[in-house]
Amino acid sequence: MTHFPAVLLFALCISVVFGITQRAEPKMMIRFGAYCFALFVGSVIVISWLMWAIKH
Repeated sequence: MTHFPAVLLFALCISVVFGITQRAEPKMMIRFGAYCFALFVGSVIVISWLMWAIKH
């Protein structure tokens, strides 16, 4: 497994836990979990580009 699939798996697991533990209604759990997933993946992409730009 390369880094990106590992990040996606980590983001998925953590987002599910955050969604379940931080919201009470099922609809809000799904929305918050999806929001957390998007933030995790987006942050990884932005940080990856920043690290690439610093190196070059």
